[in-house]
Amino acid sequence: MDIILATNNAHKVQELRRMLEPLGYTLYSQKEKGISIEVEENGTTFEENAFLKAKAIYDLTGCAALADDSGLCVDALSGAPGVYSARYAGEPCDDKKNNEKLLKAMDGVENRAAQFVSVICYIDPQGKDHYFRGECPGEVGFEEKGDGGFGYDPLFMVGEKSYAEMTGAEKDAVSHRGRAIRLLADYLGR
Repeated sequence: MDIILATNNAHKVQELRRMLEPLGYTLYSQKEKGISIEVEENGTTFEENAFLKAKAIYDLTGCAALADDSGLCVDALSGAPGVYSARYAGEPCDDKKNNEKLLKAMDGVENRAAQFVSVICYIDPQGKDHYFRGECPGEVGFEEKGDGGFGYDPLFMVGEKSYAEMTGAEKDAVSHRGRAIRLLADYLGR
């Protein structure tokens, strides 16, 4: 089955392909399909933002569409950056600036507990929306660690490793997006 990914984020495309293509799904990025729309993510929840993106692609193409909206929710920051994770330090999105702002906000904070959240909205070929939520508990590190991943990966610690220190397979096994994708794969496999 062909699915169009409602994202221009090459890192998300890579992760989604790594987990879904071995199951027999063919995933296309917006770029590969010649789609150049940018959807305004003005929802107040991960579910709303994922829906906005997937629905825009479905309405444009009539094909099955999949969108992920995810973010880091830090307990000591009342859940921030949350749905604003990509734009935490302002526009345009900048991973380095976001990480710097987070480290500054967490300076002197003892409670480092956080959760990475991913919500996938899959709109099937008939236009029905389905949601799959994955969460990964962890902590905000005191400094960036590792060279892999993207976004907050160098700061998000699961046990002794940051997401950025993990191999793709290690990250997929524990990550918020990996958990959401496994729920989606279970649904698609029915």
